[in-house]
Amino acid sequence: MSTTNRLDLVILGATGFTGKHVVNELARIGKNYPDIKWAVAGRNRNKLESVLQDISEKTGDDLSKIEIIIADVEDKISIKDVCCRARVVVNCCGPFVQYGEVVVSAAIDCKTHYVDVSGETQFIDLLEEKYDQSARKAGIYIINACGLSSIPADFGVSFLEQNFGGTLNSVESYLITNFPPRIMVEGRRNGIIRYSSWVSIINRCLLHKNLNKWCLPFPGADSFVVHRTQRHLLATDNKRPVQYKPRLLLKHPKFCSFGLVTYGDPNEGMMDGACFQYEMLGSGWDEGTDVRTTPDKRLVARVSVSGVDPAYVGTAVAIIFSAITIIKEKEKLPPTFVLFILSNEHRIPFDNQ
Repeated sequence: MSTTNRLDLVILGATGFTGKHVVNELARIGKNYPDIKWAVAGRNRNKLESVLQDISEKTGDDLSKIEIIIADVEDKISIKDVCCRARVVVNCCGPFVQYGEVVVSAAIDCKTHYVDVSGETQFIDLLEEKYDQSARKAGIYIINACGLSSIPADFGVSFLEQNFGGTLNSVESYLITNFPPRIMVEGRRNGIIRYSSWVSIINRCLLHKNLNKWCLPFPGADSFVVHRTQRHLLATDNKRPVQYKPRLLLKHPKFCSFGLVTYGDPNEGMMDGACFQYEMLGSGWDEGTDVRTTPDKRLVARVSVSGVDPAYVGTAVAIIFSAITIIKEKEKLPPTFVLFILSNEHRIPFDNQ
């Protein structure tokens, strides 16, 4: 299919928990981009129709003309058909280490850009190893971690560096959660997080105290994604890489896993009113200071995410704008290959300062 006749976006896995949020937010955001043509894809037509109908009833928007494409990640031909019909495929089918590779492979064959919300470092490593060169030749972006699991951290480091007023050497980031009393009460009643699992995580991690609160290393993909960006900047701009360490503050130990530890799908609206904040402590040197000396400057930056279900709705908004950026502002993006993890010769030379 000619690239000029393609749909702009196709949401693959539109009937899943994340996929439904992405469809709902694209219907809302899409009003500001009336020229963008999009469709939904999944295994079951009836479920896809139900998703569109439910969102139409909730929002009052008529989604009956949104195209439905039948595709199954276990059917390579159907996945290739989806990819060849889109400029960008938004993949919501996880776990990605199990279901994502077939979509990436098809996207490369069809010269279709690919975005997902995967924070699975094993999957991202697999893509770099197997598909880096072929994606470069196809001239497409394969971009992972486009949700709120990593974007605030990556942007926060960049913002801190731009405003540091010298040379930023390292960032220690603390994820702080704030849940209204309603969430605490309903969470305990509905069993959103298994406490024994959370205790197990704490017992495996190294606790320490900072900012007058107990914290532990954050077992998410933030560090992986930030380091990938820093490796790219080192290789392309010869810029000193910023060291990054993510941590999690334990104000509410049962409820600070960023919504990732649950039984099944969280109840709709459960996370409304929650707030997540990254408190980023930057350390480095003031302008004109010799970087071979001990860092002598500190600066704090804060990145806050709040509103209606900031974890899941926020992730849906993030991946939609990631896709829209490729469609609308591709000329402002770096060459297509640089968003992959770079090869071993460009690993960050971390030190102990």
